[in-house]
Amino acid sequence: MSRMMFPNLPVSDVTATRKFFDGLGFEFNDQFCDAQTACMVINEHTMVMLLETARFKDFIAGDICDTSKAREVLLCVSAESRDEVDSLVDAAIAAGGSAWMEPQDQGFMYGRAFRDLDGHVWEVMWMDPAVTQG
Repeated sequence: MSRMMFPNLPVSDVTATRKFFDGLGFEFNDQFCDAQTACMVINEHTMVMLLETARFKDFIAGDICDTSKAREVLLCVSAESRDEVDSLVDAAIAAGGSAWMEPQDQGFMYGRAFRDLDGHVWEVMWMDPAVTQG
């Protein structure tokens, strides 16, 4: 069985958030988007639901993490190359995101991270195919 995954994140402005990620090359499934929600496609089995804060609260009990003070999750997406890691993170920073932590370079694996408009951390990671397939 191949499971699907739908991480849900609260955002302050779904229109600005969609524009931010659209500018990074991500696509959206409009069937699941509305004025308060954007469904960002990672791949055919993973979609990130970006929900305006009031809509997000419809699905939870308790408080939303203050991302200016703490991390609620680290999201990691793969890249095809080291250059793609750098270009995606650099584009995110140029679009209004911010750098997060130092790059991680272990030779066979390279990654950098950024914080999006709402402070959620996105890691972008490349792994040498010879290591991951072998």
